[in-house]
Amino acid sequence: MPTPMPDIEIGLSDEEREIRDVTRKFVEEVVRPAGIELDRLHDPADVIAKDSVLWRVFEKYRDLGLHALESGEAGVDPMSSARIRYLVNEEIGWGDSGIAISLGVAGFPGMFAKLVGRPELVERFASPERPEIGCWAITEPDHGSDTLAFDQPHFGDPSIRANCIATKDGDEWVIRGQKAAWVSNGTIATVAALFCTIDPSQGFKGGGVALVPLDLLGVSRGAPLDKLGQRALNQGEIFFDDVRIPSEYMVVGSDAYSTIVELVLATANAFMGTTFVGVARAAYEHALEYSRQRVQGGVPIFQHQNVKSKLFRMFSQVEAARSLSRRVMLYNSTQPPLVQYSIASKTFCTQTAFEVASQALQIFGGNGLSREYPVEKLLRDARASMIEDGCNDLLGLVGAEKL
Repeated sequence: MPTPMPDIEIGLSDEEREIRDVTRKFVEEVVRPAGIELDRLHDPADVIAKDSVLWRVFEKYRDLGLHALESGEAGVDPMSSARIRYLVNEEIGWGDSGIAISLGVAGFPGMFAKLVGRPELVERFASPERPEIGCWAITEPDHGSDTLAFDQPHFGDPSIRANCIATKDGDEWVIRGQKAAWVSNGTIATVAALFCTIDPSQGFKGGGVALVPLDLLGVSRGAPLDKLGQRALNQGEIFFDDVRIPSEYMVVGSDAYSTIVELVLATANAFMGTTFVGVARAAYEHALEYSRQRVQGGVPIFQHQNVKSKLFRMFSQVEAARSLSRRVMLYNSTQPPLVQYSIASKTFCTQTAFEVASQALQIFGGNGLSREYPVEKLLRDARASMIEDGCNDLLGLVGAEKL
């Protein structure tokens, strides 16, 4: 195991350091080995099979209480909560970014139940005695990152028809349509935080957010998606054929929908920033260790000036990304989030992860192309990050509107 990159964060409490160290041990012993094992499975259906190591990861994660720490339920002040979350996110991302996203999105429905604050919803969707696996169901077959672009002209265009629409029928909502194959946890989730259209006359702006148990009559799933990277992250389609939910399960209406999309985007992008700092750090650490062991020209390649130069550039990139991502998460936890900063964190950190992983592979040379070594996986995982949770190109347009 490579020596961890030093963390020069000052002001961490003993408790925060202990949580980081417990998380690191969990990641070293459970998450990273599981990520490697799941990545090597040819069939993505095997990733979620009953005997899959994925379920051990979920179980251990909950046993350690890390789900509560990340969601701010640990009874600590907002600043400490933010520090804990960025430490935990980075460590799990260092282990496996796909698993990190799967664990993170699992709490989405519970987050919305708590945001609404109605006791019956909290009891149903966020009870510790009834752990759920959630998903964020927003992308559709005909709509990807455009569903997140709340400040772009098309967002209120009624001629753009959604693929998933909910219609009010008395005391119930009836859901028809489907969500795309990119729904994280799509084929394993027990509950969806469903972003759907409830007023087509307003385009995407006429959306709503519903909490939908996925064992209801009319819900069906597609096959798990076969992907280039983040193969430990289950993704797949969800179909809704006249699915009925009580009216109280529609927790956000069209009047607040754009605001909620902005808030969720700010939260999710900040999470992505800290997570992919972990990926960048992993790639850098592997490259540094390899450069000290691999001999070419009679000396370890670390002694060659071009390799030293690459490694220092990688080191600087990781530290810059780490600083930005942590600053954004601290701000978001103590002030109303500024989405442009979260977008900057997500786009910069994912781009950094990809560039650092690419340079790491270059340092490994031909060995880097082999699945025997870890950097080709990190490169594939990092490449996926520049498209998910909003394509970086479109996110830049959304963030630019706030300048």
